[in-house]
Amino acid sequence: MSDSLCWGLALSRAGAPVLERLDQAGLLGGRLEPGGAPSEQLSRHWAQASAFVVVGACGAVTRLVAPLLVGKHQDPAVVVVDPQGRFAVPLLGGHGAGAEQLSQRVAALLGGEAVLTGASSGSGSLALDCFGVAWGWRKGLGDWDTLMKAAARGAPIAVNQESGCPDWQELEAASALLRPAAERLPEGGAPLSLVISPRQGPGCRWHPPSLWLGLGCERHTSLSLLERLVERALDEAQLAPQAVAGLASIDRKGDEPALLELAGRHRWPLRLFSSEALAPVAVPTPSEAVLREMGTASVAEAAALLAAAPQSALLLPKRIERARQGERGAATLAVAQAQRQWAPQRGKIHLVGSGPGQLDLLTPEARLALAESTVWVGYTLYLDLLEPLRRPDQLRRDGQLTQERDRCRLALELADAGLNVALVSSGDSGIYGMAGLALELWLERAPEDRPAFAVHAGLSALQVAAARAGAPLMHDFCTISLSDRLTPWPTIEKRLKAAASGDFVVALYNPRSLGRDWQLGRARELLLEGRSAETPVVLARQLGRAEESVQLHSLGDLPLDQVDMLSLVLVGNSTSRRQDGMMVTPRGYPGAELC
Repeated sequence: MSDSLCWGLALSRAGAPVLERLDQAGLLGGRLEPGGAPSEQLSRHWAQASAFVVVGACGAVTRLVAPLLVGKHQDPAVVVVDPQGRFAVPLLGGHGAGAEQLSQRVAALLGGEAVLTGASSGSGSLALDCFGVAWGWRKGLGDWDTLMKAAARGAPIAVNQESGCPDWQELEAASALLRPAAERLPEGGAPLSLVISPRQGPGCRWHPPSLWLGLGCERHTSLSLLERLVERALDEAQLAPQAVAGLASIDRKGDEPALLELAGRHRWPLRLFSSEALAPVAVPTPSEAVLREMGTASVAEAAALLAAAPQSALLLPKRIERARQGERGAATLAVAQAQRQWAPQRGKIHLVGSGPGQLDLLTPEARLALAESTVWVGYTLYLDLLEPLRRPDQLRRDGQLTQERDRCRLALELADAGLNVALVSSGDSGIYGMAGLALELWLERAPEDRPAFAVHAGLSALQVAAARAGAPLMHDFCTISLSDRLTPWPTIEKRLKAAASGDFVVALYNPRSLGRDWQLGRARELLLEGRSAETPVVLARQLGRAEESVQLHSLGDLPLDQVDMLSLVLVGNSTSRRQDGMMVTPRGYPGAELC
């Protein structure tokens, strides 16, 4: 087991259950065994570990780690959790080592609260030395300590963004930073600067992934030659290696060993284009020799511009590097800048089922996904219900109810830029939610262009309605949506008839709206062909919200005019019954033998 992990340690047996929950959730890479001396266990893994989650008292943990401290840039993150799992405290390494983010993840999994006491988080402002990671950027050079101290004093910070996603400027946590310097205090002297750019230079710098390196090379060119060419070209042009989004070349170089190794070493994606795609690209230095050999007058410049398209700009025209002693081949390099940052290998799209709306019905996995996401995308009503969980450093993007495809595309675009994005559905995202459409759009992409994708379970209205009503789902059941916006009504009727003849308990989603006021009545007619008018029905509305209503009716007297799009109708089968205000569907039919 590698030491570069998040280790868990409980200082007493009372903390073991909390540690077990975190371990089962996959947060911990390893657990330090109980029984040994905690100081010895911490000391053994301290130098290589990335983080520790310790269940115990803050004072005890402070005394344990004090002799091990080296410096803020070397020490791992330490998060302390109380034995009841109510609070997660980033004791050490809040920004640089990621303890604040880790404490937020721990709190989300335990249903507790992250207690953040840092100057930035405590005031609801951005931690300037680490916030860029959440936006898909890489940290560059600068006197970050001085910048952070100045920000804590309220001194003016000059912000200059030349590239990358600008949406962070809409964050509540960024409002104070972005006020004009004259409004932000101070006296005398030029403000310190925060620069978001692909270029190197003065100030503290974040580098969005916006540079594409176009490369052409002779067969079997040495890796050392390619490394030297890239390093020297970027350095001379004052471009930051951290801003490189990827490499680009002609498809005939797709098996070139040195090019593949260069991409692998730096974890740069490699885009390959055909000569037919490269030939029309206008470049400043076309070559007749390259045209005769490759079928296109440019490889390096054209590939860089095409990879950075649309609206790409050539920052560095083609330059050539030849072999030195002991090397082979020759290579060309050009650099283009993309208007939009691109780093899907850093991004992730989370399909989050928010449940019916009540926060205590949100699953721990869904809470964790929300805590880890930089942007939340969803229908306004669903985001409003989750709003108490959103932090000032998290952005929300609201969409219209019927514009599901647009919301999916937006979420994927943000994940392409290197962000963690929560695409929110009510209930369970995989049950009449956004998961299917998002997955279809994700699968349309080439595998190398896909951000990570995860579906997080939520509680569907079907489950919550059943729990409120008693035990109506103890035998086979099905769900049918009565919305004919995406499904032809004849198909819906076919399914209703099959459910009636099969004697299924039936959950009717999207039962009735202002524009669809007859379908529920027709559904009742079809179900009555296969079961009694006395069949019990649950009419559940606004589940998990302040206006929640759960009523029991019979199929024959179901009040259709009380049903709307915020309702779910649950129809029993031939064995379901209503008794003492509850509904139950027996596990077996009369005469069946139950174990």
